[in-house]
Amino acid sequence: MPELPEVETVRRGLEQHFVGRRITKVEVGRERSVRRTSREEVIARLTGVRVVEAQRRGKYLLCPLSSGDSVMIHLRMSGQVLIDAVGSQRPAHSHVVMTLDDGNELRFVDPRTFGEVVVFDPADVSQVLPELAALGRDPIVDGLTLAELRQVLRTTTRAVKATLLDQHLIAGIGNIYGDEILHRAKVHPRRPARNVGPTQSARIHVALHEILRTAIDQGGSTLGDAQYVDLDGGAGSFQDQHRVYARSGLPCLTCGRGTITSAAIGGRTTSWCKVCQR
Repeated sequence: MPELPEVETVRRGLEQHFVGRRITKVEVGRERSVRRTSREEVIARLTGVRVVEAQRRGKYLLCPLSSGDSVMIHLRMSGQVLIDAVGSQRPAHSHVVMTLDDGNELRFVDPRTFGEVVVFDPADVSQVLPELAALGRDPIVDGLTLAELRQVLRTTTRAVKATLLDQHLIAGIGNIYGDEILHRAKVHPRRPARNVGPTQSARIHVALHEILRTAIDQGGSTLGDAQYVDLDGGAGSFQDQHRVYARSGLPCLTCGRGTITSAAIGGRTTSWCKVCQR
């Protein structure tokens, strides 16, 4: 699933190609992609409006509209947001297509249909999108101080890896960046969050911001399935800097002495180096 850096990269593409444009036509092919409301409602509330802004919270893309509504796009496992000229060949599984007044189309492509497009009144967010209303702090949008991170860690005895992935506590971090942050911070992913000491929490705080910002600068991580791309179909490059994620059984690139180990933590496959992360 695309995480904060990937979704932020898409947001920046929306800011460049979508903001300021008027939506002249809307097509919904697969109703599952608009399942919170209906095909008819999405078409009616998007047609003729202008896109005011491109925002992001955690893994959610949010675009306020001139009507006062907002459109939310969540990529989930396989979603893509692509832009191309009207009349160009649409990729398979283009389930929601918005024709823009500049001759381009914004296409929501989603082979597995876990992702979704929702048009909603922001005043009703707690009813329509309760999980969005319940998100924790976004380290990039809201900022996350060391004191705030320590408070998050003190709230639970769960493994620190599972804690970083809890969207109600910190919004946007997923499996890739959870692994990479803890590796850079030299913290074992199974350590109970409440037992993370001051020195370790400070290292996590630094690593969290450094890795997320570097990954954003590099357009995120495009993995072997190549499902995540930016609006123009381009791949990210931060996957070339992964030190532990999906490297089980391989030598540690950091210390050169350990072998990357993997196990399930909080229901997610987690990778770490036993030498670097004691």
